[in-house]
Amino acid sequence: MSATSSVRRTFSGAQPTGQLHLGNYLGAIRNWVHEQSQYESYFCVVDLHALTIPQDPRELHAATLRTAALYIASGIDPDRATVFVQSHVGAHAESTWLLNCLTPMNWLERMIQYKEKAVKLGEDVNIGLFDYPVLMASDILLYQPHVVPVGEDQKQHLELARDIARRFNDRFGETFRLPEPLIRKEGARVMSLQDGTTKMSKSDPSDLSRINLLDTADDIRNKIKRAKTDAVLGLTFDPARPECYNLLTIYQILSGESPEAIESQFAGVGFGKFKPLLTEVVVEFLKPIQTRYREVTAEPGHLEAILRDGAIRAGQVAGETLGNVRQKLGLLAPL
Repeated sequence: MSATSSVRRTFSGAQPTGQLHLGNYLGAIRNWVHEQSQYESYFCVVDLHALTIPQDPRELHAATLRTAALYIASGIDPDRATVFVQSHVGAHAESTWLLNCLTPMNWLERMIQYKEKAVKLGEDVNIGLFDYPVLMASDILLYQPHVVPVGEDQKQHLELARDIARRFNDRFGETFRLPEPLIRKEGARVMSLQDGTTKMSKSDPSDLSRINLLDTADDIRNKIKRAKTDAVLGLTFDPARPECYNLLTIYQILSGESPEAIESQFAGVGFGKFKPLLTEVVVEFLKPIQTRYREVTAEPGHLEAILRDGAIRAGQVAGETLGNVRQKLGLLAPL
């Protein structure tokens, strides 16, 4: 399908680093599941991005398959959406080089995430981390999406993708669609169980800070039991009590109850009584995902076949865009 198609399209992806957790699901993946009926959707496991920090090869291989399986277990339907691995579509790497040659250095030097990660990595910081936003721009622009779901922390990267697309279009003629950000508020920022002021993250060194989608009931019980709280009696959605606010928000999203009903129920209750109820809600919520995950991974070759088919479909769309870019730049077509 070409960039001029009337079908609205979206692209999303997640890195296969660490474990996908409840924050990833509530903030992004459950919305992807809903949107696959509204858009022509491309869901990518962005394994090339993972290489910007040191990886154990065996774990990266396993995590790539695990992440793809969790996409499907969470409700993404390979018959309705395209699920694939980034490195399986060579257009991502080639288009990154082509866009590199059009992207000013100072555009990348101002990227906030690079500055933050470079400080943490020290001598291990690499060119890939610096160039990460151009690869992300390629990921997006190759599929000519109308909208791209992003969190606030990724909005700067999408703006860069739009800047690169605009620069290319101005120089070589209309080629890339400028995608719009799709930013959601509800459930978009599930916070750490150990610090209610920071987002739940795969990169947090403490596994106690997050509830992974594949955590056992005992894991979940232990993590919620040890979750940071305050000493105030009575639970309310008070932003001045970040840990309380976060735990109640998780309960509210998973249970479907209104904030008013929850505050009424727990007005005179302490965390000692609330946490077991929260544990039960989380365990029951994750059961269908975990059951479906076991089904997806039980049949030898099933997941690999889905990814193979997805790569073919994604490659056709990305290849059309890349071919157009190559032609606009004056590169000789493959003989």
